Amino acid sequence: MAHTAQRGDRKAIWAWSLYDFANSSFTTLVVTFIYGTYFTGYMALSPDAAGILAPDGELGTVLWSRGVTVTAIVVALLSPVLGALADRGGARKRFLMATTVTCVIATAGLYLAEPGQAVLALAWFVVANVAFEMGAVFYNAYLPDVAKPEQIGRVSGYGWALGYVGGLLCLAVALVVFVQPEVAPFGLDKATGEHVRATNLLVAAWFGLFSIPTFLVLREVRVESRPPLGALVRTSFAELAETARELKRYRQIVRLLVARLFYNDGLVTLIAFGGIYASGTLGFTISQVLVFGIVLNVAAGLGAFGFGFLDDKIGGRPVLFISLALLTVAAVLAVSTTSATVFWVSGILVGLAIGPNQSASRSLLGRFVPDDKETEFYGFFAFSGKATAFMGPLMLGILTDATGSQRVGISVVIVLFAIGAALLTRVDEAEGIALSGRPAA
Repeated sequence: MAHTAQRGDRKAIWAWSLYDFANSSFTTLVVTFIYGTYFTGYMALSPDAAGILAPDGELGTVLWSRGVTVTAIVVALLSPVLGALADRGGARKRFLMATTVTCVIATAGLYLAEPGQAVLALAWFVVANVAFEMGAVFYNAYLPDVAKPEQIGRVSGYGWALGYVGGLLCLAVALVVFVQPEVAPFGLDKATGEHVRATNLLVAAWFGLFSIPTFLVLREVRVESRPPLGALVRTSFAELAETARELKRYRQIVRLLVARLFYNDGLVTLIAFGGIYASGTLGFTISQVLVFGIVLNVAAGLGAFGFGFLDDKIGGRPVLFISLALLTVAAVLAVSTTSATVFWVSGILVGLAIGPNQSASRSLLGRFVPDDKETEFYGFFAFSGKATAFMGPLMLGILTDATGSQRVGISVVIVLFAIGAALLTRVDEAEGIALSGRPAA
């Protein structure tokens, strides 16, 4: 069913990779380094000792964790179903366009929520984040269609590396134009954080503009016939049920996804709360968090690019083990130090490991999936990334609330990385490739 005419085509590979360049502005600025930090510090208000409403950082952290949790649950429920619909209906590209437009609009909406309007801000964030994550399902499913088997690791690495470049450049623009100037540009009001909230408009414009080549170049998946909507929904659910019954046939995919339930949960938690932790525990200002984000993105881009070639040489599973070892060391350093210098070392290690971890997970699944079920299985991939992904942020929020310490809260990621690595030892990469029916590299 899936077309292969663009497999190995350079134009298609770069058009596909450019979507990572576009959408990484959202994770970098909104989720991790700017808006998440701003929300936890300024959006949630509680009465102070004098009874005057004032920013409440701990309440903000708890509320933000709830927003990330809601996103995880919604994406876990929707991704396998919409993945199957996209495969059966030949609608992968249209679904990708729809989720992209939704994310762009909702991200722009974040600009409208002023301090104290935490519920409105969370509503916009959840819509944007769900759309972003669902878009990744349809985007990732194109990887086996644009990359030859022997180059799937490096192509996945190209995407992640370009993503970090895009996140870095967008972050730099936000820092120079909106956040650092003493006088906010365009008449923005610093007193209400309007200059920080305006970075969401930058992200929306960046995402929308740089995703255009992806939609112009990548082709829609061909299907022999597209049934009416009702029949398509019934067929998609039937196919999904059949795939669930046949999971023993795809046991290496199941083992990979189960391991990813845990190590990706740790990664999501680290991404979502890294900037918040730097700000709340080590006293980083927003400007310092942004500089930290720039350095981390440089390290991440280098890691994703370099490890992509290693992925094709030694396989995705060994690359995942290396990345998890680096992430665990980085997390231990972060939660045990009071030194800003040691935290910087931790951040650079995270940067070097985070790209290879995400890229190798994506490419390894690309080696395992059958040719006619890419979007469906990448829906399960998203499910594995979200089914328990609420647990890390939720536990972080609970532990932070119970102890009053972000340091205790963030330590949950160490346990999640260890469990994921233990489960990953059961994945047999060679067998997974053989069972997919795809040619080996």
